[in-house]
Amino acid sequence: MARRTKLLSLLSTLKVAFQNPHNPFSKTLRVSYGTLAPSKLPEYEMPSVTWGVIQGRKEKLVSRVIIFDYLKGLGIIPDELHDLELPSTVDVMRERVEFLMKLGLTVDHINDYPLILGCSVRKNVIPVLGYLEKVGISRSKLGEFVKSYPQVLHASVIVELVPVVKFLRGLDVEKDDIGYVLQKYPELLGFKLEGTMSTSVAYLVSIGVNPRDIGPMVTQYPYFLGMRVGTVIKPMIDYLVHLGLPKKVLARMLEKRAYILGYDLEETVKPNVECLISFGVKRECLASVIAQYPQILGLPLKAKLSSQQYFFSLKLKVDPEGFARVVEKMPQVVSLHQHVIMKPVEFLLGRMLPAQDVASMVVRCPQLMALRVELMKNSYYFFKTEMGRPLNELVEFPEYFTYSLESRIKPRYQRLKSKGIRCSLNWMLNCSDQRFEERLQGHYIETESVGPTFFMGGRLDLPRNSIVSDEEEESDDEVLYRQTVSL
Repeated sequence: MARRTKLLSLLSTLKVAFQNPHNPFSKTLRVSYGTLAPSKLPEYEMPSVTWGVIQGRKEKLVSRVIIFDYLKGLGIIPDELHDLELPSTVDVMRERVEFLMKLGLTVDHINDYPLILGCSVRKNVIPVLGYLEKVGISRSKLGEFVKSYPQVLHASVIVELVPVVKFLRGLDVEKDDIGYVLQKYPELLGFKLEGTMSTSVAYLVSIGVNPRDIGPMVTQYPYFLGMRVGTVIKPMIDYLVHLGLPKKVLARMLEKRAYILGYDLEETVKPNVECLISFGVKRECLASVIAQYPQILGLPLKAKLSSQQYFFSLKLKVDPEGFARVVEKMPQVVSLHQHVIMKPVEFLLGRMLPAQDVASMVVRCPQLMALRVELMKNSYYFFKTEMGRPLNELVEFPEYFTYSLESRIKPRYQRLKSKGIRCSLNWMLNCSDQRFEERLQGHYIETESVGPTFFMGGRLDLPRNSIVSDEEEESDDEVLYRQTVSL
């Protein structure tokens, strides 16, 4: 008890001595504290020194006026800085402004986001820029990055930036792609991990997107990480499912073309679907059209369809109904340049085929319009010189030009010739190698079907024959899935 009383008495004496400004011991204590204490702390952990600590009210107001006058002299409007903690001297503010300008920011950029002047060069700007450069954003691009997302300079590297980068790596985004992703969508650095990003990924995986494909999707189109499931992603998926696209097909589409999620459902997607219908595309064909060419949902479609329909009517003599069938079979035609279309058409017209026959060939097999004329010439001369067949067979089966001359047409023709079999082009070419061998070994000639359904980006949908094949018919979903996977 006596020891405790003595200790309290000593502490009381020290307190009185320290509070006395004339006491030399008090002065010694202050000097020692002011000299030694900061050296025990790492530089980046030191508290920021502000004019509020070292200045009185009057000096504080004077400093603010001087700094504001300096900023106004540069053309910077300081109206939003009244409640912001600013440096104690104009020299420190000048250092900040000059540093930002060296990055490439102009007075206009600073006026767009004046709060950037509240960032300390040493404690905010340099650590953040150093980390961004470390994750793959080149030094020459840092200025553009700050211009597009100046809020990043307020972020804590450890608390805010590092977790986002780790999250992206966890989604299988390649290390070398991190900088590219952040430059495309800098706002990612401001998202909370447990919020929109995690929810978007979880929903896409739930509809069938392969988790291993999330990384490539983020690299291609990182913006979907910022989309809300309930108001953006799910309504889009539900609408496309309503059109007849199975979720398995949608998942494959999104894995390859995640940017589809960025199309505005009400302003773009729905009007484009209605536009297709208004131009004669059958409702039951919409799912197939979208599966073959998903980009059609985001195009300025009405203008493109109007232009192409007029062109087909004027130059190719294809009526609007025929044009609609062309779009159903090869929707990419809406974006095909007209001079590209005319090259194969002019080649066919140059073989003395009537314009109406060429029009019927285009409607039956729109892929003709995307073929290289050099390949068409080779196939045509083989047809005329070696096979010696009449032109009307090409009109009836224009798909002949879509098959490889060296790997399919020549070998099969030679096999038929050696066996003395004469058949139509459809019978010879419109089947797999296995089916062709079965036909050669058979003692009959199959009844010919109407022909294949040829979808751009997919395979030939071969007609079946119960006599020579026990294969099961594919469901509509399986056909759409195959077309999408082959895109």
